[in-house]
Amino acid sequence: MQKLILSLLLIVNSFCFAQQNTEINTTLEQWHKAAADANFEAYFGLMTEDAIFIGTDPTENWNNSEFKAFAKPYFDKGKAWSFSTLERNIFAKKESDIVWFDELLDTQMGICRGSGILQKTANGWKIKHYVLSIAIPNENVAEITKLKKEFDTTLMQKLRTTIN
Repeated sequence: MQKLILSLLLIVNSFCFAQQNTEINTTLEQWHKAAADANFEAYFGLMTEDAIFIGTDPTENWNNSEFKAFAKPYFDKGKAWSFSTLERNIFAKKESDIVWFDELLDTQMGICRGSGILQKTANGWKIKHYVLSIAIPNENVAEITKLKKEFDTTLMQKLRTTIN
């Protein structure tokens, strides 16, 4: 009898986790589609009010309001950005309203990596934190490092003066 109850609990738990993953995948796919469709309201409606978006440029670390201000002109032109999912991993702790994920994306910049945190709200899963980075193959790192050296040096000097 105990084995039967344990087996049933495992099945129910697996089903709940699979359903949660489906909901999270759906949320992320809707978010990416809203950008491709330039649907500003739908895109930002899938983010929490206190969401953070970190872009590919080292100066792009925005709260939700700042990211809206940055993104609005792109959405107003009718074309924001178009990312399609190549791979996604979702991680969750049992009985938590927080999940985290990473994904590889096909973008206009080539392959990018997105990672982030979603929070379950009264209105479903919402993106709370998202980081987008350009994926650079290891064999190209030296070349890219050389290309960005001047920019990085200038920005590091500026940032060091604001920390001290």
